[in-house]
Amino acid sequence: MSAATPYPHLLAPLDLGFVRLRNRVVMGSMHTGLEDRLWDFGKLAAYYRERARGGVGLIITGGFAPNREGWLLPMGSSLTSSLQVPAHRRLTQAVQREGGRILLQILHAGRYGYHPLVVSASSIKSPISWFSPRELSERGILRTIAAFVRCAKLAQAAGYDGVEIMGSEGYLLNQFLCPRTNQREDRWGGDLGNRMRLPLEIVRRIRRAVGERFIISYRLSLLDLVEGGNTWEDVRVVARALETAGIDLLNSGIGWHESRVPTIVTSVPRAAFAEVSARLRRELRVPVIASNRINTPEVAEQLLAQGHADMVSMARPLLADPQFVQKAAAGRAESINTCIACNQACLDHAFANRRASCLVNPRAAFETELRYRKARIPKRIAVIGAGPAGLSAACVAAERGHRVTLFEAASEIGGQFNLAKRVPGKEEFHETLRYFAVRLDELGVDLRLNRRIERGELQGQYDEVIVATGIRPRTLQLPGIGHAKVLGYLDVLRGAPVGEKVALIGAGGIGFDVASYLLAERDGPQPLGEWLGQWGIDLDNSTPGGLIPPTEAQPRRQLWLLQRKAGQPGAGLGRTSGWVHRAHLKHHGVRLLGGVEYLCIDDQGLHLRIDGQQQCLAVDNVVICAGQEPLLELQPTQPAENLRHHVIGGARMARELDAKRAIREGAELAARL
Repeated sequence: MSAATPYPHLLAPLDLGFVRLRNRVVMGSMHTGLEDRLWDFGKLAAYYRERARGGVGLIITGGFAPNREGWLLPMGSSLTSSLQVPAHRRLTQAVQREGGRILLQILHAGRYGYHPLVVSASSIKSPISWFSPRELSERGILRTIAAFVRCAKLAQAAGYDGVEIMGSEGYLLNQFLCPRTNQREDRWGGDLGNRMRLPLEIVRRIRRAVGERFIISYRLSLLDLVEGGNTWEDVRVVARALETAGIDLLNSGIGWHESRVPTIVTSVPRAAFAEVSARLRRELRVPVIASNRINTPEVAEQLLAQGHADMVSMARPLLADPQFVQKAAAGRAESINTCIACNQACLDHAFANRRASCLVNPRAAFETELRYRKARIPKRIAVIGAGPAGLSAACVAAERGHRVTLFEAASEIGGQFNLAKRVPGKEEFHETLRYFAVRLDELGVDLRLNRRIERGELQGQYDEVIVATGIRPRTLQLPGIGHAKVLGYLDVLRGAPVGEKVALIGAGGIGFDVASYLLAERDGPQPLGEWLGQWGIDLDNSTPGGLIPPTEAQPRRQLWLLQRKAGQPGAGLGRTSGWVHRAHLKHHGVRLLGGVEYLCIDDQGLHLRIDGQQQCLAVDNVVICAGQEPLLELQPTQPAENLRHHVIGGARMARELDAKRAIREGAELAARL
């Protein structure tokens, strides 16, 4: 570590007495789906190896169940037999050969499991899973403790540097800790001393089984953010008891999966919950790990320098850029591919039982399949369009050694991202554009802005032409569509004046984004205090679960968000973020209406029919957010043009602002050329 580093606290080693971590960066647990099948452990090892090679100090695996009742999914990830140990050694050796350390997370899903064998402290069904849990008997509890101990011993045999016991996010041990889910009247329920008996007994028994020279981390819910959760006094007592029982690290967990409060999506302010970790750190001797929405080395360094934590957990930021630590240490933070907390390719995939990856880094969890090998024969490649697809293709092609020219008709790179970054809660898109600008420069891509290409213009000059010209708004056929009060979503996001009463036609992702934009009265991210008030969060945790009544909204405009399709508007939004967008608009009084038939637009407003009833919305403006279509003007018309064309992104298929597909298509194409 250089003495001149701007991140001295982040890059400082941490001595736990029997083991030394090379820095304060923790790659927090993130389930990719590769954990569920032993035959995928070669891919999982490559995934972890790349992060360890990038400099991460401590890696925590995705969760592994200690028994079948603890599965997240039927036959899901588990460590229950010595027959599984050789596969796990592939993971530990991959990390340790690169100088990193790795913990296996032991996760018992409890009532969050998606299978009929689920168990919990009490037989109370979770609102986010299908099956009602069976209440664990005394014998079942003792068997569960033994299963945790067996799992830890198997992890030790597999070469892990320790284990993390998952006691947060509403999983089994959290279910025992909270009155919300623990209504027992025996020695495992009732007062806090009984409710915390199970996690404490698990820690004590594991410590006796594995000895002193093995890391035990415990992930404790510091804010449950659900009714019937624990208070700060409960959290403090449990944390101190865990320390006495023998843990080496205390990791911060925030919120349950069933909570109606967002904790990690883009709209959550950076490091929003660090104050809670800081309070706990003052209570303990063991190191405390801060988590949630820490995505830059600057934020991480500040938290450590201010004494808010001893380590910082960054799971998704290390999906986005496995070289995060290495770049920070080299003074190249501007080169970091920053996590934008969109959840679209990571958590949305995980909850849909698909392999997790990353919108801004499609190689994440695909390291053995999406390879950027040096090209044997460098080619001259033209990329037309510097939106997400074109930027991705240009960078990967140049990284492989091709000579790339990137043409963009506008005065800046980014395409639709330049609109998305203006939407409240999506300010992180600025970071992606900063990354691509730096990367183009590093790779020597010939960037030509304000340069519109005409059909046939590039013939004979390039070996390959990649058409990434993106989309254009879909034209809506409706009487009065040319009325002066009608605006397109592009007009609005570019700053066109908009009245106080507005109807938005189209309730997909674009409609929700434009509605959020019209509700905002600020430039830049929402201030932390305002955000906490909107969602009713008490960081002092003086009330059960840390919940208080939300502040009353003072909406800037009266909005109607409309769609032709019957049903709930926004149903097609991301699984782990869509509910946040819907709740945000509801909080601000936006009327969301489905099954709308549009009749016409005139001086009176927008005429429509709902459930057979005709009405007129007397609005100042009607904003068209009715989808997109590919921009086709440069697509090849005949092979005789003598150019190898490839069409990607929105130019190939327009589906909302589908940056995940666009960036992946660009990378995959460039990896093949």
